[in-house]
Amino acid sequence: MSHSCCHSHEKKSHPPTHLLDSIWTCPMHPEVQQDHPGSCPKCGMALEPMSPSPPSEENNQEAKEMSRRFWIGAMLTIPVFVLAMGSHWLPMIPKPVSHGIQFLLSTPVVFWAGWPFFVRAWQSLIHRSLNMFTLIALGVSAAYSYSAVAFFASDLLPESFQHQGEIALYFEAAAVITVLVLLGQVLELKARAGTGAAIRALLNLAPLIAHRLQEDHEKNIALEQVKVGDLLRVKPGEKIPVDGEVTNGASSVDESMITGEPIPVLKETGNSVTAGTVNGSGSFVMKAKRVGSETLLAQIIKMVSEAQRSRAPIQRLADIVASWFVPTVMFIAAITFVAWFLWGPEPRLAYGLINAVAVLIIACPCALGLATPMSIMVGVGRGAQLGILIKNAESLETLEKVKTLVIDKTGTLTEGKPSVTQIIPFEGATEQEILTWAASLEIHSEHPLAGAIVQAAKEKSLALASVSKFQSISGSGVEGNIQGQLIRVGKMSLFTKNFDNETIRSLQKQGSTIIFVGTQDHIKGAIALNDSLKSTTQSAIEALHDLNLKIVMLTGDNVQAAQQVAKQLNINEVIADISPRDKQDKIQALKARGECVAMAGDGVNDAPALASADVGIAMGTGTDVAIESAGVTLVKGDLQKISQAIALSRMTMRNIRQNLIFAFIYNALGIPLAAGVLYPKFGLLLNPMFASAAMALSSVSVIVNSLRLKRFDAC
Repeated sequence: MSHSCCHSHEKKSHPPTHLLDSIWTCPMHPEVQQDHPGSCPKCGMALEPMSPSPPSEENNQEAKEMSRRFWIGAMLTIPVFVLAMGSHWLPMIPKPVSHGIQFLLSTPVVFWAGWPFFVRAWQSLIHRSLNMFTLIALGVSAAYSYSAVAFFASDLLPESFQHQGEIALYFEAAAVITVLVLLGQVLELKARAGTGAAIRALLNLAPLIAHRLQEDHEKNIALEQVKVGDLLRVKPGEKIPVDGEVTNGASSVDESMITGEPIPVLKETGNSVTAGTVNGSGSFVMKAKRVGSETLLAQIIKMVSEAQRSRAPIQRLADIVASWFVPTVMFIAAITFVAWFLWGPEPRLAYGLINAVAVLIIACPCALGLATPMSIMVGVGRGAQLGILIKNAESLETLEKVKTLVIDKTGTLTEGKPSVTQIIPFEGATEQEILTWAASLEIHSEHPLAGAIVQAAKEKSLALASVSKFQSISGSGVEGNIQGQLIRVGKMSLFTKNFDNETIRSLQKQGSTIIFVGTQDHIKGAIALNDSLKSTTQSAIEALHDLNLKIVMLTGDNVQAAQQVAKQLNINEVIADISPRDKQDKIQALKARGECVAMAGDGVNDAPALASADVGIAMGTGTDVAIESAGVTLVKGDLQKISQAIALSRMTMRNIRQNLIFAFIYNALGIPLAAGVLYPKFGLLLNPMFASAAMALSSVSVIVNSLRLKRFDAC
């Protein structure tokens, strides 16, 4: 059964609370949600806020409460332990007095310090979801109840509980188990706080105030009061408050916490700036473009927060095991008790009880439950610090399996800012006519090449003609009527007659993209454009080859231009002169061959292919529709980040498997040891107190191993 009681709440004053309502959820069971802190009724773990926020009294309340219960419980438990273990060297204290003191001190330890465990165990029964606290409460209450009965009414117990005329008490076991579990909870809560360090670092990027320029003065206002269109002054060393554009002044801006790149970027008039990035030594005025939850920083925080709460497919294995684990452990504990009663030495029942308790305590499945979500939280957070945004845990897991990477050319391998390098007129047309026709049509298009043609016309101060019946022909070009004549601009396939020209062939061999201009029947001219490779593309492709990836380039450009780029970059396979639909079909064909395929692109025409791939990788500098279609977004749009993303995925999945293997081995070895399998040959038994310490340390070990991902760095 799930527990859900979501209610609307007043939003806090800190900027990031635009993102989510104040709702608390379980990292292992995201379907469990409520509007206040507490514990998960399924697994008993502490709930965490869905709305990411910096550390606060509310967030730290459970850690402080557990710490207080631990320290008070520990101070009461020490004398209980000393009295129980020191009966031989404390002869001056009569046993009845010693037992009475142990009862008086262990009672508040069990029923006050350990009260949260009993509450969570009761919740697990109500919700029919047995968990680690069910086992803890059962084990502690068994040891304490038996000891209390033996102390107050020993005559009620059979002789099988006696050894040399005495009945052993286990008040110290009940108290020490409680204190050690509390210690484990304290350590776990502190360690889990480290898994959210990345998102808290992002939250702390947002400044609390902004300097708004008004008619005759400058006014400091709260960040929530900034509106689109406001002019804001950013002073040296300050964090940029919202997304916007520089209108006056210049400065270098450190964008490392957003993009993962350490080198400051010069921002001048007309350049965009991002909320949360840090201004250098200069000062400038900016115009607010996106505020509140619309800023890139807010969107990153939201995406990272949602990804950290998502569930990876590998977690299903842990879920299946956990669903059967607690009932199985309770059955093993019962078998242990019966086995000791039937075949154990005297006092048989006492041995049976204490070993059954040891089985219950050491078998707590907390480490198993934490194995996956802790690694996901840290891995996704580390990715965000590097400028790699992972939409969900499934994308992170799938990325590890990728063997084929499909890459778009324009905007991914290249700068995505082509420029006109040559105009070639035919059949008596002039360069001016060709460029005017092309620009008049392309001004209505959103294709990157269209912008370059329009810009070339502007630079030549050409007057554009009016266009009627404009039509975009997907993957081929555009057409429309200019002065009563149908004009087409695009690929050669747009025209009914074939065309062959030595100059065009030469330009294509050199890597130029050729756009043809003409009527329905005749090509009147051509425009050559070039798009330079990004400075990091060569090293990025080499890094991808080092990861044993097959690189496939898909592009709508002509074959010669595409092959020229592929030869330069050592790309394995080239598919050129294709439509957006062809890109999607190629992805499907690769997948049909059994290949796990990732697709990287940045344009509207890449969205279908990104959605079809096993993992879509969008360049953050691209279009919103491409980013929405992708499972991974590279904030800066740098191809080098793909190799980092794949390396991070592989390391995270390796970390999860380490956690799961440790949890399985721990329980596989711990349960038989606690049951007493070594006793017949070696005379060894596992005291429930040591079982409790081992259980607590197993959970902490899993979290500490997950925290190693914070040090991931794939340069």
